[in-house]
Amino acid sequence: MVFLGAEAGQPMQKREKSFGIQMLSVQPDTKPKGCAGCNRKIKDRYLLKALDKYWHEDCLKCACCDCRLGEVGSTLYTKANLILCRRDYLRLFGVTGNCAACSKLIPAFEMVMRAKENVYHLDCFACQLCNQRFCVGDKFFLKNNMILCQTDYEEGLMKEGYAPQVR
Repeated sequence: MVFLGAEAGQPMQKREKSFGIQMLSVQPDTKPKGCAGCNRKIKDRYLLKALDKYWHEDCLKCACCDCRLGEVGSTLYTKANLILCRRDYLRLFGVTGNCAACSKLIPAFEMVMRAKENVYHLDCFACQLCNQRFCVGDKFFLKNNMILCQTDYEEGLMKEGYAPQVR
């Protein structure tokens, strides 16, 4: 028996190259630092520190979607000399897999549900006999690699000749 947790799961992927982003206040009595993005001095009130370099807030952007990385979170991803937001990193380099229920491809950036080694689309994570969708906190059972609701699991046990103990 397993309880469905509050978090949908993690995108399927191998280890990512992620780096932290720090926002720092520029001290008026310090020498201005050079921006790694535009090579100009940073005279703003705040600067970002990432990849052991300093950046203007406007210069630290995703190479694909141009979003300002200091605004979308405290993490950036890098691969193939690209600086990327999480979504674009997963879209470009994420490892995909197939849903255990429908066998269709799951995009790397899509949220999933997991039960042991099986991975499911959120919409496919339902009892495979009655199609009842599970809510956070619901019990579900994995029997013979099938996801079952409590009712269908218990009915299957009775048909096999033994009933679950109810306390």
